Amino acid sequence: MNLAEQYISGLRKAYSDNGGKDIWEHFENVKHGAAQADLDQLKIIYPEIPESFINLLEYADGTYWREYAGEEIALYFLGSDIWEYPYYLLSSQEILANQNIATQYYLDYIERQYEEVKIDDKITDKTEDVKWLHFSDCMNNGGTSQLFIDFSPSEKGKVGQILRFLHDPDEFKVIAESFDDYLKKMIGNEFDFINEELID
Repeated sequence: MNLAEQYISGLRKAYSDNGGKDIWEHFENVKHGAAQADLDQLKIIYPEIPESFINLLEYADGTYWREYAGEEIALYFLGSDIWEYPYYLLSSQEILANQNIATQYYLDYIERQYEEVKIDDKITDKTEDVKWLHFSDCMNNGGTSQLFIDFSPSEKGKVGQILRFLHDPDEFKVIAESFDDYLKKMIGNEFDFINEELID
């Protein structure tokens, strides 16, 4: 199995172990992967997009109130270092629509305009260079936390590192050096963002 398949297999087991077997099976029965045209467009905009991320989109084209077979599906699919917040996977079209979200909403943070806001020094402070792929929103519609693949790090960071935005208190933090590393951390943490209370 490739890394994405390992991740999906483990997530499937986490749902089953926490009383969500029927939820997962229903999701698997209705979901489909992203359209090849959308994946091709993502590869054009983000030439360094990780293969493991493409593999996830090939499996399911989003879990964030995503319409499949005439039904809206909202399924927790990802996690972060903030264990109490599960996250949704955005669809390929949502990712394409959000490609300028960093420059629309976070320029003042990137420019370090607020001393009280913690910004990881692995994140660039040059707004003209910013290239982030917004791939996930947390359980409350992204109001509290969002996840990005960062293709424009500072000299201290790495291309492809994973950023986590947290609101109130506002913070940007690098939580993994790559998307592969991020998936491995979620696997290593045994998908602790899935539990019986959240599934219910």
